[in-house]
Amino acid sequence: MGAKQKKALKKNLKEVSSQLPVSSDRKDTADFLPLEGGPRRKLPEEKPLVNKAAVLYIGRIPRWFYEKEMHAFFSQFGTIRRLRIARNKKTGKSKHFGFIEFSDPDVAEVVADAMHGYLLFEHILQVHLIPPEHVHPKLWRGFNHGYKPLDWVQVECKRQNKVRTLEECKKLMENILNHDQKR
Repeated sequence: MGAKQKKALKKNLKEVSSQLPVSSDRKDTADFLPLEGGPRRKLPEEKPLVNKAAVLYIGRIPRWFYEKEMHAFFSQFGTIRRLRIARNKKTGKSKHFGFIEFSDPDVAEVVADAMHGYLLFEHILQVHLIPPEHVHPKLWRGFNHGYKPLDWVQVECKRQNKVRTLEECKKLMENILNHDQKR
């Protein structure tokens, strides 16, 4: 913007502000004047932000502290809506972190303050409140699904004892003979 344009803009602003009536009431005065004239506008009243976060991240969960134990432990604070511990898909072992959703956001905030840094079975818990906009929609998918471990011995037996075609048998025999000759 050049110097001439700035002068013209200031002149227009002075003209507009002189044309508008000035009232002595504080309620009637505008919070700001529009740049290009027009009626004065009020800023919208901002309501204080209400924390609606009720989901907690819990990290560094100790070994053998699973869903039942965690539900019993954290239910002393309030009603738990959902609880989920992250698990390995193949083995079913805990990944040592999980999520809890409380029915009341205030309870969740109290739990986050009280349990962050809590020593539990020689592990220091990491508990953080997750804002609602950061909660993934698929976070609670299968949260109440109990894990049924696979019997890997049975799976391997089925794989070893499956019926093979003639070509598969020939290939298997060739691999065995090659391995024998190398030895």
